[in-house]
Formats: sequence, C-alpha cells, structure tokens
Amino acid sequence: MKNMERELLCPVCQEMYKQPLVLPCAHNVCQACAREVLGQQGYGSHAGDPSSEPTSPASTPSTRSPRLGRRTLPKADRLDRLLKSGFGTYPGRKRGALHPQIVTFPCPACQGDVELGERGLNGLFRNLTLERVVERYRQSVSVGGAILCQLCKPPPLEATKGCTECRATFCNECFKLYHPWGTQKAQHEPTLPTLTFRPKGLMCPDHKEEVSHYCKTCQRLVCQLCRVRRTHSGHKITPVLSAYQALKEKLTKSLTYILGNQDTVQTQICELEETVRHTEVSGQQAKEEVAQLVRGLGAVLEEKRATLLQAIDECQQERLARLGAQLQEHRSLLDGSGLVGYAQEVLKETDQPCFVQAAKQLHHRIARATEALQNFRPATSSSFRHCQLDVGREMKLLTELSFLRVPEAPVIDTQRTFAYDQIFLCWRLPPHSPPAWHYTVEFRRTDVPNPPGPTRWQRREEVRGTSALLENPDPGSVYVLRVRGCNKAGYGEYSEDVHLHTPPAPVLHFFLDGRWGSSRERLAISKDQRAVRSIPGVPLLLAAERLLTGCHLSVDIVLGDVAVTQGRSYWACAVDPASYLVKVGVGLESKLQENFQGAPDVVSPRYDPDSGHDSGAEDATVEASPPFAFLTIGMGKILLGAGGSGGAGLTGRDGPGAGCTVPLPPRLGICLDYERGRVSFLDAVSFRGLLECPLDCSGPVCPAFCFIGGGAVQLQEPVGIKPERKVTIGGFSKLD
Repeated sequence: MKNMERELLCPVCQEMYKQPLVLPCAHNVCQACAREVLGQQGYGSHAGDPSSEPTSPASTPSTRSPRLGRRTLPKADRLDRLLKSGFGTYPGRKRGALHPQIVTFPCPACQGDVELGERGLNGLFRNLTLERVVERYRQSVSVGGAILCQLCKPPPLEATKGCTECRATFCNECFKLYHPWGTQKAQHEPTLPTLTFRPKGLMCPDHKEEVSHYCKTCQRLVCQLCRVRRTHSGHKITPVLSAYQALKEKLTKSLTYILGNQDTVQTQICELEETVRHTEVSGQQAKEEVAQLVRGLGAVLEEKRATLLQAIDECQQERLARLGAQLQEHRSLLDGSGLVGYAQEVLKETDQPCFVQAAKQLHHRIARATEALQNFRPATSSSFRHCQLDVGREMKLLTELSFLRVPEAPVIDTQRTFAYDQIFLCWRLPPHSPPAWHYTVEFRRTDVPNPPGPTRWQRREEVRGTSALLENPDPGSVYVLRVRGCNKAGYGEYSEDVHLHTPPAPVLHFFLDGRWGSSRERLAISKDQRAVRSIPGVPLLLAAERLLTGCHLSVDIVLGDVAVTQGRSYWACAVDPASYLVKVGVGLESKLQENFQGAPDVVSPRYDPDSGHDSGAEDATVEASPPFAFLTIGMGKILLGAGGSGGAGLTGRDGPGAGCTVPLPPRLGICLDYERGRVSFLDAVSFRGLLECPLDCSGPVCPAFCFIGGGAVQLQEPVGIKPERKVTIGGFSKLD
C-alpha cells in the first residue's frame, strides 16, 4: 500500500485528496482545488460549491481562513443553524436568468474542458471510496500528524473526539460546550478525530436523496426522483446493486488476470527498461549522425563556395586585362603621347623612301585607332549578372530539411479490389503521407479450421506500384489482406484488414459464340467476344403492332464456346439493369442447338415445348432433371421461382405469381457442379446464394444467355492473362 501514493495525489495541488469530487470525465480533484481553479477561470459563487461554508466547523485547519480564530464565538442558536446547513448552501443562479451560464472546468488530468452544467460543482458526486482509501493510507504511513480542534481559540488544542453529525473535531472542553447535557446534541455519538467527515451514504447532488439506481445511458448514479425525470426518459436504468455486482465482477476478473501474470509484468518491465537504455543509445547515435550529415553539408557548401569564388576571380581578371589594354590604347591617342606622338614624329621625315617604309604599317594602326574612336565601346561589360546564384530551390530544400517519416498506413480501395480467378488488390497512400519506395502485401486464409501452429501470413515483398496480383487462390475460401509501405525510414503501419471471398469453384474462362439461332442479326457481340447486346429493331415493332392477334416474340440466344464435362466450374457476368428480359444460365449443348437452331416462339399460342409427349410420358419423367437452368432478369429485378424451380425453363410457365423478386446485384455468379447435376446462382459480390436448380448433366453443358427484347450482358474479365488453350464446340476447333 505504501507504493500507491502516486494514485492518491490531486493533479492540481499534488497533495493527497481532500474531499475529492468526481468530474464528468471520471477524473478526481480536490474540492478546494476545484473552487480555486474555477475562481481563476472567472466563475463566482454561481459556479456551484457543494460545501461553501467558510464559517462551518467542517472547515479543516488547512482550508479555514486565518481570520477565523480571531472571530468571537457564535451563539448556540447561530452555531446550530450553521451545523444544520450541510452541503449546497450556495445561492445558485439568480431567478429570472434568461441564459444560465454553463460552467466548464479545465481538467488537469486529461487536459480537456469538461462541462459541469449550470450548477457547477453542485452537480458533482464526492468520491467517498477514494476518501476512505486516502484515510487508510494516511493511517498506514502515519501521514498528517496530530489533528487539532476546529473550534478552539488560538492556539488550538489537539482534538480527541469527532462528531459525524456536526462534521467537526473537538477537544474535550469544546465537545462538552457544543454538546450540552439535556439537549438534542447530547445524543450525538463521538467518533475518533478525523480531517474528513463523510456522509453515511452517497447522496444525489440534485435532490439530496440517497442514490439507488445507475443510468447506463448517462453513466451516472441517480436517485428515485432522478429516475422519473424527463432527462432520463428512455434510458436504460438498473438498480445500483446490479451495477455494483457487474462492475465488481469485471474489476475482480481484470485484477485477478493481472495478479496471475506478474511474471509477464516483470518481463515487460525488464523489456521496457532495456528499451529505455536502447533509446538513450539510439538517440545519441541519431544526434551524431545528424551532426555528421550537417557537417557534410557544410563541407560541400564550403567547397562549392571556393569553386564559385575562384570562377568569379578568373572572370574578373580576364575582364580587367581586356579593359586595361583598351585603356592603354586610348591613352596612346592623346596629343604628344603614344601612337599619336610617334605618328607626329614620322611625319617630320623628309626622305620619301624611308617615310613610305615606316608610314605603311603606321597607317594601319592609325586607321584602327580611328575606327575604335568612332565606334567606342568598352571591351567588356562591368556586370557580373551571369555569376548570380539562384538558391531558391536549395533554400527551400534546406528549410524543409526534416527527419524522414515512414509512410502512413495505406488505404485499400475496396471498389477496385476483388477476387475472381485471381485476387486483385489495389490501394493508395493518404494525401499527406510520405512517399513509399515499395510495399509489402500480406495475406492468409481465415477459414482454415484449427491451423497447426501459429497463424502465419504469406508475404509479397518489394511490390512496386499501388496494386498487386495474388495468383492461384484456393476456391471457396476467405482471405484477409493487408498492406504496408516502406522507405528509407523503415516500414509504416499496416492498412486495415480487408476480407475477400474467393469463388466457390475454379473459374471457367470462355468467349461468346453467336452462331446458334436464326436471329443472329439482332445480336451484337463485341470484338473481344466477352460482351453481347440484343438489338430488337423492326421485328419487335411489328410484333408489338400485331400483339393482339397472337403474334410472337423471338428468343435470341448466345452460347459460350466452352463445354463443361466434369468437375465444378464458376463464372460471373453483369446484366444491364435496363434490359427488358434476360435469362442467364446453362444447358445441355445438344438440347440448346436442337431447340434454338430454329428459333422457337416462346410467346406464341402455337408453341408447345411438350408437343409429341403424352401425359403418361410426362408423369413418368416428372422427376427427371431439366436440360436447361436459367435465372430470369428483367427491369433491374431477379425473379426467384417458388420451390427453387422459378426461371428453370425458357417458357416462363411459373410466371411472376410463382415467386418473388430481388434487386439485381452488380454481378451474377453461376456455379455448376457437373457430378451432382446442380447449378447455383449467386451474388458475385457477396457470394450470397440466390437460387439453386437441378440440371441434366448427361452430356456437355454450355453457358447460355437468352434475350427477349433489348438487353446486354458483359462477362467478367479475368484478373490476369489467361493461358492459351484449345476448345472444341460442335466440331469447330479454335484457340483462345
């Protein structure tokens, strides 16, 4: 107990708590300290003082005014009124105040402003449990010394008794004086002297009644009157006994866990101490590295400074030499000096051959001097603009010179991340994150029951860019993925985990083949053979004109160029929500070719898909699996037939009244189990099952898409590059 003094210190005065109050943020503060802090904030008596009694015997020697000892002793009736005053004697806010002031308290523990409401400190509970702990701690370590009488004239005597009713400590004489024989006060039971007088129970600060319930919504103790107030209407309120038992059980369980793991605590303490030592050493090394780098920058700048100054000096010397030569030439043009003086002397020569010999070269020099005089221009410029330095970029770099931060946690783009034949993961860095040189992608399966040993993540190291392709995932599994970036400063934090469902079976890759059926002119297949659109055109208009005469609508069908003969297969497609009527499914290759080579009329009264069979034959084969299984989509809805049979046929016999409709998902998935003879239709985004149908798998089964009216279907693109394979449909061979 002697080591917990730190938990018993008020964050304001750094002394042991005296009448602590519980703030709304769950921190504690001394009552006197709270009054002082609110006074410094400019709040007056309206801030709420639960024990504002400067003349009450409950004021201890440490909080009582120094002038109190010099006051005359109050009369008995006056003292009786003071002793009965109790808590909450502050005048409160003035009547008629239009805008009551909300008191805010700056909590020194959490460094935040806590709203106390308009009642201020009056709305707070005293932490009686903390008071008891402080008192037991004082007794265990003998802190505080002797307790003095609160009503003696100076110098006060040592207190020998305490009175809970009067909330004061007395010496023997003062106790007899204020508890005269024959009065009601004589019935007060004396207790041991103490500095803290607590009420017998925790009282509601609003109604001065003992609390009996706990409001879980407000996380506050309430009394019976508080319980029926409008402020707690609809709140979850339980008896205080239930809250006591629940909190005590939680606290006991947590404390038992901590006490049962003392070895772990000690190990972690040793690890923290070792970390502290490594931090000190690493900090010193970091200082030395920074100092060395800055010295290196200084050395580079000094070397660059010397090089630039030398270049300027060489340019200056070269210019001065040229200007000096030009200056010398001009000085020689002065009368009687230099070239002019020499020419004047040559003109005095009378010997003609000798004059010609000397004057020929002199004439060229005089001509050049004359031209230079007429077109005077300094030999070079005096400006050194070409030697100006642009250090804006360097100054910006030096100004922004700071420690390199690790990349922030990437954000995985869930709209572009999906699983099909492979897993495609896409992410981005937050806007103000430092750049990453490369990334590490980690993934693992989460649906493996009881994996041997610790769960290990699979890694893809040094991924460049902001996307990754994870090949060969296990079908029908759930993968969790995460990413983190790395640069010179090290690895950053991981992104949030993203869970992806892989398709329930291996993905079947195929192209669309529109060679079947007689209405090929109404089907437009894309060049990559992965999208098809039905264009009704004039035939649909003519059919609409003669609709009342029993005319029919034609079914346009397109098949996949791959037939399934074994195992389980899965593929996905997207249906245009504006499609009039589209059927997506599978069927026996032979039956599809047989039925649709002649384009049957599904709405015509003359069309009977069961013609040629008697009723007995139908009854005998009623349990046989159908050769087709289709899901009906129209106008952004999916028709789910009753009993799982809706949409299994092409004629729509089990019309809308046989089932219900659900919204069309962004992508539809089809899972074919050839051995079981079952086909399942799924939401390809959430892999939620929509419909399951039986299917006759006595021969090759092909994907099929039927159109009645306008519509469009797009096969889901494979994530990676498909390997080249050979397929055979109806005797035709081709390579993907």
